[in-house]
Parts: sequence; structure tokens; C-alpha cells
Amino acid sequence: MSPEEYPVILALEDFVPVAFTTAGALLLARVEGVDTRLARIAALLLGVGGVAKAGWKTIIATTHVDLWMVPLALFPFLSAGFLVLIKAIEPRVPVPAIAGLWMACLGTAFAIGDTLPMLILTIAASTAAAVILSRRHKLFIVWIIGQYLLGPLSSGEQTIARQWVEQSINTVSQGMFLLAAWRLASLQDRQKRQEIPS
Repeated sequence: MSPEEYPVILALEDFVPVAFTTAGALLLARVEGVDTRLARIAALLLGVGGVAKAGWKTIIATTHVDLWMVPLALFPFLSAGFLVLIKAIEPRVPVPAIAGLWMACLGTAFAIGDTLPMLILTIAASTAAAVILSRRHKLFIVWIIGQYLLGPLSSGEQTIARQWVEQSINTVSQGMFLLAAWRLASLQDRQKRQEIPS
């Protein structure tokens, strides 16, 4: 699919799952036992990574200019975001370990000239976050299953129809992340209200 063929509406739709993920992480910042500051940093990192990719698509669709370096920020930011989110929801995780892992993967990516190490780290970190979060709400498992469905679709010719399928799955998946975070935060709010004596 050439840049001239990329529809604007398809590019703009890619901002929707980004908004869902960012909002979900911000909702998690309200949950008891989650480090609010770190969850907000995670939301920022996840948002920046997603906007880089969606913004690149929008630039292609509107100007037919391919700023090929912009989407390379996707996996470095996503992996960092999920690693910070893990630390936010699981305080026992040592900061040097996750920082060292991220730096090692980034260095390897530069060394081999491929984003694959960052992609693998993103998958591993998001999976770990889903497993930890699923202890609080099972919908987080639905979210990560949706992410795994994207893998087989990423190979082969990227037609417009295939891109719509991929983005639809991603939107529903990130919607599940947002819904799970909202349910978790709402459940906590209800429990707090019930504890307040009348």
C-alpha cells in the first residue's frame, strides 16, 4: 500500500485506541495500591508512542510524505510505558532491573538496525502487566488476548482492508483495557462509599 492510497479516516481512527490506552492508564492511577505518579508517567509514555504512529499515518494520508523515522518511536515508548506501569502496580519490581532491560533492548535494536528487540520487550511487558492486573479484574486478560491477535495480521501485504481489520481489533482490545480500568476504579469507589458511615 503506497502513501497515496492511505485513507485519512483510517489514519484518524488509529488515534482512538491510543486514547483508550492512555485513559485506561490514567484511571489505574486512581486505584488503591497503584503508584499514581508512575501510572500517569506510564500513560504519558503510552500516549506519546501511540500518537507517533497515528500521527505518522495521518501525515502520510494528508500530505503523502513518509516521515519513516517517526513510527520508530512506537515500541521504545510503548515498552517504557508498560514497564513503568508494571512498577506502578507492583512496587516490588526493582527499578534498575526494568531500566537496564529497556536500555539493553534499545541498544540491541540500534546495533542490529531493527526494532524487533523493542517489539519483543513491548509484548513481554504488556503481557506481564496484564497478568498482574488480571488478579484485580479478569477483563485485562481479554485485553491482552486481543493484542496477541494482531501478531498474525502484521505479516504479509498490508492492504487497506487488512489495516481496517487490524485497527478494529486494536481499538476493541484497547477498549477492553479502558473498560477493565474503569470497572476497577469504579468498584473501588463504590466500596469506599459503602464504608462511609451514614
